[in-house]
Amino acid sequence: MDTEMGSVNQESRLKFYKTTLCLAYQSLGVVYGDLSISPIYVYQTTFSGGMRLYENNHEILGVLSLVIWTLTIIPLFKYVIFVLGADDNGEGGTFALYSLLCRHSKMGLLNASYAARENISSCDSQISTEETRTSLLLKEFFQKHRSSRIVLLLVVLLGTSMVIGDGILTPTMSVLSAVIGIKVQVKELHEDHAVIIACVILVGLFALQHFGTHKVGFLFAPILIAWLLCISGIGIYNIIHWNPHVIRAISPHYIYNFFRETGKVGWSSLGAIVLCITGAEAMFADLGHFSKLSVRIAFTAIVYPCLILAYMGEAAYLSQNHKDVEHSFHKAIPSKIYELMFWPVFIIATLATVVGSQAIISATFSIISQCRALRCFPRVKIVHTSSQVHGQIYIPEVNWILMGLCIAVAIGFRDISMIGHAYGLAVITVMFVTTCLMFLIISTVWKQNIMAASMFIVIFGSVELLYFSACIAKVQRGGWLPILFSLVFMSLMSIWQYGTSKKHQFELENKVCLKSLFSLGPSLGISRVPGIGLIYTNLESGVPPMFTHFVTNFPAFHRILIFVTLQSLMFPKVPPSERFLVSRIGSSEFYLYRCVVRYGYKDVRDSYDFETKLIEKVAAFLQGEELVVMEQPMEKAVATGNGAGVGSGKRRKVQFQCVELNEEVKELMEARESGVAYMIGNPSIIANEVSSPVKKFVINVVYGFLRRNCRLPAIALGIPHTSLVEVGMVYHV
Repeated sequence: MDTEMGSVNQESRLKFYKTTLCLAYQSLGVVYGDLSISPIYVYQTTFSGGMRLYENNHEILGVLSLVIWTLTIIPLFKYVIFVLGADDNGEGGTFALYSLLCRHSKMGLLNASYAARENISSCDSQISTEETRTSLLLKEFFQKHRSSRIVLLLVVLLGTSMVIGDGILTPTMSVLSAVIGIKVQVKELHEDHAVIIACVILVGLFALQHFGTHKVGFLFAPILIAWLLCISGIGIYNIIHWNPHVIRAISPHYIYNFFRETGKVGWSSLGAIVLCITGAEAMFADLGHFSKLSVRIAFTAIVYPCLILAYMGEAAYLSQNHKDVEHSFHKAIPSKIYELMFWPVFIIATLATVVGSQAIISATFSIISQCRALRCFPRVKIVHTSSQVHGQIYIPEVNWILMGLCIAVAIGFRDISMIGHAYGLAVITVMFVTTCLMFLIISTVWKQNIMAASMFIVIFGSVELLYFSACIAKVQRGGWLPILFSLVFMSLMSIWQYGTSKKHQFELENKVCLKSLFSLGPSLGISRVPGIGLIYTNLESGVPPMFTHFVTNFPAFHRILIFVTLQSLMFPKVPPSERFLVSRIGSSEFYLYRCVVRYGYKDVRDSYDFETKLIEKVAAFLQGEELVVMEQPMEKAVATGNGAGVGSGKRRKVQFQCVELNEEVKELMEARESGVAYMIGNPSIIANEVSSPVKKFVINVVYGFLRRNCRLPAIALGIPHTSLVEVGMVYHV
């Protein structure tokens, strides 16, 4: 018996190791693309401007020492050791941290923050419930001061906006840096031609997005491995051939000498040195596709040592070839095999930049999807490109907007140094936002004492603030670009969230209780017609004003009414078995029900077969037991359509294998055969006449424009047009 148990345990361990190593291999092509291509432009951007006067060995080794310690402190210590442990049930990113804070500290401002969370069984099983004095004080402060919750949400939106800005700057910076390297081999190539080539590559990159990551994903990891082996191999050669003493740059003493020699100019160069950690945030943001252990293994065993060797090798070459700093990466290719190695390295570098760009573009899609799920972003079309991996999505509108902005930045700036200044500010802002949120996580979620949380923010926050101060000083030299992008995206998300909250507030204040509605029945002459009516509403109780408006003008509704409320929870995923919550409204003779459908911010809102699943859950609730569903394919009904989604050719005819169905279930099945109609509100949101001019502009102009130009609710929900009833009315908020 013990032998059998031992063999089973050994087999499970081998399977675990195999899975972890496989995930670590895959993460190389998804997570580390951006971080791995930084050697192309770090030294070139650093030794520009005032640093051109400081190209001696002391300064070169000082920059190398800064790069080594920055890679060690931020990605290795901060992210690998600490931040990856703050996952939200396997999910990472800014919204994952905010989700944890909302659930455990009630710091959230979104309507989705606390809704119906008490019944989710799969969340927070390992979180300590023992409160500390620090956690109690912080929770009390945020609960008492609503303004603090507003500031926290704005900080989260700022970090999110900067990540979206990264989705514009990363492809531009990476592709342009790689393409400009052609000028090393083809000296007569004009800069305009290099920019055109970069724009063509960018168009191709974004044009391929609709195929989905899974179509070309198998190429990503081999390309990155080839790239890392290539730059580390060249690095080892350059260290041995040019200057083995660069290894001494591991000593922080060289950092002290660097600032002593360069002074303010050296501090200003930090805005370029920070580019060595671009993409480190992806280690946490893309955590949902992998495991913490696999991400840690890939970085510590492969990415980190390869990058250190690459930077050391480039510094060794520069220490003996000061004049080649403008194209140091390409010039550092060994001269003995230069003619043979240049073009292969160039091709691998270009492919690596495409992989790195693909990673941040996919992360941008994922973040916008999360914002949309939490009603912080206008409704956009989301295409799921993989049936196996739920997180692989494509957003057409966002894709083409990103492409246009990338091309505009490439043509408008052209100068890699200026784009680098913008890029560095976006990167370090996201990291500092993560550090601030981690302070709250450590103190209120992990329940650690104030000293531990303070040490975290002092050690990592001080380093990031030092880099941030250098980046913000370059606002006039390109740093204004990410600020502009973040302000635009943050304003868009804030206005959409504000308008949506005002709409929800109006519905709460003007909802009608069912007793009042039925008391008007005799006077209005309300009649019930055969069929099922699905009434979509944001309310968890009462009757939405749009339904009251409909009934008072057309006093008739279906025999069976189901009020459907779609909830966005501050959880990454809701188990399918806990997605539907069905309850009865009033007595059984009314045939009124409410169904709350709960989604996490990472859940796929697949509308396929939604109608059938909903009716199955209602029938199971009425029967009081689990029903065995027997599916029979049938052609789609002409009038009723199918809640499964627009354009599906077939629907399911549902039969229940049960001893005996009760009367309510029989009534439900008969009503289903008569037809299903969907009712949804399409109100116009207008600010009150007494509102301030700012509020009128925000609600009437900006929010109104966004509502008119985003996807309609019925299309976003996959409601068939033939079964749709839209009710229009005016909300004065």
